[in-house]
Amino acid sequence: MKLLNYCFIAVCLFSVYAFQAQEKKEYKVNAVAFYNVENLFSLEDDEFTIYHDRTVRADAYYTQEVYEAKLKNLAKVVSQIGKDVTGNSPAIVGFCEVENRKVVEDLVNQEALLASDYGIIHYNSPDRRGIDVALIYQKKLFVPTNTQSRELVLYNNNDVTQRVYTRDQLVVSGLLDGDKVHFIVNHWPSRSGGEERSRPNRIKAAELNKKIIDSLQSLDPYAKIISMGDLNDDPTSHSLKKVLKTKAKREDVLIKELYNPMEEMYKKGLGTLAYRDGWNLFDQTIISAGFLSKDYSAYQFYKSGIYNPPYLANPRGRYKGYPYRAYADGGFTGGYSDHFPVFALLIKEISN
Repeated sequence: MKLLNYCFIAVCLFSVYAFQAQEKKEYKVNAVAFYNVENLFSLEDDEFTIYHDRTVRADAYYTQEVYEAKLKNLAKVVSQIGKDVTGNSPAIVGFCEVENRKVVEDLVNQEALLASDYGIIHYNSPDRRGIDVALIYQKKLFVPTNTQSRELVLYNNNDVTQRVYTRDQLVVSGLLDGDKVHFIVNHWPSRSGGEERSRPNRIKAAELNKKIIDSLQSLDPYAKIISMGDLNDDPTSHSLKKVLKTKAKREDVLIKELYNPMEEMYKKGLGTLAYRDGWNLFDQTIISAGFLSKDYSAYQFYKSGIYNPPYLANPRGRYKGYPYRAYADGGFTGGYSDHFPVFALLIKEISN
């Protein structure tokens, strides 16, 4: 957390560490981040895993040394998301593609993150690849009050005898510096088999997400919700625009509606992963109307972004500029992930 100065006169000018104006007010700012960490598996089989990409296949390169190098790389990234603004590692981080709680424990115990004293929220899901979602939080900043894992039930061709096992959606409610907030961590079904053929599964995921959000807003129409994750859909996809009914412009968002700050980024050609010489923006932070008030006595949404410093991009070859993925050509590259992380900044006035 870092103190900020904010201007309510004319245009708000943002600098690296401060909002500046004629009338100066002190603010604190915290980051909420999401990161697809690309197959963070342990070296041992997990009893909950139906199919394990790393140890069942027994890839020769996936050694203790590789595992430790990947953990160190990921911890470096997490520790720096939003830090140029907040002066701190993120208050909240959602993850996908983690195998189990143990790998998340190993991650938060890396030197780069140890001082942040992160707590962990994780549930085992039935995903056939053995990958889950999880959330970590700085204990000094956030107090969880309720957590749940919401199961996404899918079937092949609507045949109830052909269950498709996928990731659950993690719902975490709690107090961020005393403010009640809610986070939903997602990893929606992939585009395996083609975007159109797999689309119904992501629509089902969006419907579950909408149901969760609606239930929170039925209790409080001004509920402060961030739904974040790898949605395997872009901000303009059917699941976002027709099911969640996200709005691209902040000023168009009404009570109980959702703002997607990533949509304008996507329309400008920005992305979090690249495929066949094109960019997708699957990793998103979706913001409820409750975070868009101008009452800064409580946390409000300021801005979202893609964390893509030069070191996270592939430095050479055909895929130069793409996310510097950890695994390629049957080995460990020394990289990080095939996705860039994303973040949202929340600001709150410091009362005198």
